[in-house]
Amino acid sequence: MRQNDLQSEVNNDVKKTVQTENKKKTKANRSRGVVVYKIIRFFVWLFYPKIKVVGAENLPEEGCMVIGNHSQMNGPIAMELYFPGKRMIWCVGEMMNMKEVPDYAFRDFWSDKPGWIRWFYRILSYIIAPLSYCIFNNAHCIGVYHDKRSIFTFRDTLKYLKNGYRVIVFPEEKKEYNRILYEFQDGFADIARLHYKREHQPLSFVPMYLAPRLKTMFLGEPVIYDPTNDWEVEKVRIKETLMERITKMAEELPRHRVVPYANLPKKQYPYNRDE
Repeated sequence: MRQNDLQSEVNNDVKKTVQTENKKKTKANRSRGVVVYKIIRFFVWLFYPKIKVVGAENLPEEGCMVIGNHSQMNGPIAMELYFPGKRMIWCVGEMMNMKEVPDYAFRDFWSDKPGWIRWFYRILSYIIAPLSYCIFNNAHCIGVYHDKRSIFTFRDTLKYLKNGYRVIVFPEEKKEYNRILYEFQDGFADIARLHYKREHQPLSFVPMYLAPRLKTMFLGEPVIYDPTNDWEVEKVRIKETLMERITKMAEELPRHRVVPYANLPKKQYPYNRDE
C-alpha cells in the first residue's frame, strides 16, 4: 500500500473516531439536560400553585391553536404543568439558543431597569443562558423566530396540529389594549391559512384567560377560521375577536388582580373590573 493511501486511511479512521466520540458526547449532554430539566420541573411543580382548568370542553378533538394572556412567566409555567392533553407552546426562539439568550433576555426583561443597576441584570442575562437553554429545549416548546428561521416555526406548528396537538401562543406585545390585555401581534393567525391549504379544514383558535390569583385557567368558545373571507379582513377578525372574548371572560370573573404582560410592581397590577 502506498504511503499516501495509508495516510488517507488513517485520516479516515481518525475522522470516524472523532465523529463517533462527538455523537456520544452530544447524546450524553442531551441525557444530562433531560435529567436537569426533570429536576427543575419537579421543584416548580412542587412549589407553584396548582392551576384548575375550566372550559376544557371548548377544546376541539382535532389540533387547534390556544391563544391567551402571557401573565409574565405564569403563562408558560401553567401551560407546561397543567394544560390538558397533547400541547406545544410557542417560545421565543432566542431563549432556546445559548448564544442569543443574554442579548434577548436583557433587552426584553430588564432594559427598563434604572441605569445604575443595569450592569447587574446584564451579568444575570449571561448567568441564566445555560438554564434557559436547558429548560426551553426540553419543555414542550416550538421556537418562534421573526427572521428567515420562521419557516421552521410554521413547519413544526403545522406538523403538531396535524397530529392533534393544541399549540399555545401568547401573542401580547408592549402596547396597552385594556386592563386585561396588551395588544396582540397577529402573526399567529397566518397558521390558519397554511393549515387550510394542507388539510382543507378550518382551524380553531381557542381563547384562554389565565388568572394566577384565582389559580385557574379559563378556556372559551373557539374562533374558527373562515376561508371564504378576505384574508386581511379575516386576520384582523380572528385577532380582535380573541381579544374581546378573553377580556369578557376576565371581566365576568370575581374581582381579582390581573397579572399583566409587562413586568410591573405588584401594587400596580390592575383589577379585572371596577368595584
